[in-house]
Amino acid sequence: MPVVSSPTQIKREVLSYLPVHIQRLLYNLKVEDYQQLEEIRLRCGQPLVVRIGERELAVSREGFLTTLLPQGYRVEPDDICRVIASISDNSLYAFEEDIRRGFITIPGGHRVGLAGQVILKEQSIELMKNFGSLCFRVAREVKGCADPVMPTLFSASKGTLHNTLIVSPPRCGKTTLLRDITRRISEGSPRPGLNVVVVDERSEIAGCYQGVPQLDVGPRTDILDGCPKDIGMMMAIRALSPQVVVTDEIGRQSDAEAVMECIHAGVNIISTAHAESLEELRQRPILRKLMADGVFKLIIILSRRHGPGQIEQVIRWDAS
Repeated sequence: MPVVSSPTQIKREVLSYLPVHIQRLLYNLKVEDYQQLEEIRLRCGQPLVVRIGERELAVSREGFLTTLLPQGYRVEPDDICRVIASISDNSLYAFEEDIRRGFITIPGGHRVGLAGQVILKEQSIELMKNFGSLCFRVAREVKGCADPVMPTLFSASKGTLHNTLIVSPPRCGKTTLLRDITRRISEGSPRPGLNVVVVDERSEIAGCYQGVPQLDVGPRTDILDGCPKDIGMMMAIRALSPQVVVTDEIGRQSDAEAVMECIHAGVNIISTAHAESLEELRQRPILRKLMADGVFKLIIILSRRHGPGQIEQVIRWDAS
């Protein structure tokens, strides 16, 4: 039975960064609502909105959920300022690099997406100021969700790990499944544990806070947090002696070149990509080339048909 984050954990790790009066509104959520809570959105001058599973709801001044957005608590500029001060520990300067990337990771591995006035310098983001909206994305750790696919990840005859690609549209549980696969491979259950390097460009897989993973990715796992995928894969090969490299959302030419370097170095790859089907995946030239070259022996396709993480199809290109 998969283990998910508890309501108490979410209150402690997420709600504690909100102004007290907003915390009180959200304390009225039911246990099952907390278990499906994905996002909390604060937009200046607009209703407080939460995403619970497939539902997007406003939170009223009385703490009730409603589909009528105008009835929601209206977020004030001071609410935004207080949250910014809280998540940055009153020191925006210390989080400049995170802000340039558009989000701040908080303890527990949860992310706060930022929107505001973007200042450019030589076509690169120098800073962001005058924040107008925030999006808390709850890190959904679901231990055990990889159990159904673990037997397919290894060759039955050789016992070796298949290079694997997890495919789905957004919000279908790719990263959650990837994280649990990483944990299981690193732990070594039931096979011997493997040395894993996670190249976590968006800080979503391990959810590192100050370099320490907040989500369980196993005891034999090293994390390159905030590192571009192509650079991180090369760093891993040269310095960390991985048996497996894990990364999220490949799709650029430089990603594909780094994947091939890993393969040539005898390092296995587990990654994800955005697509609804194998046919759509093949419409992306870079991924089509990787598939044509036989890089991925296993493709797992997910959907939200019965909720996030629904395994629609497992495709194998070898019989061993």
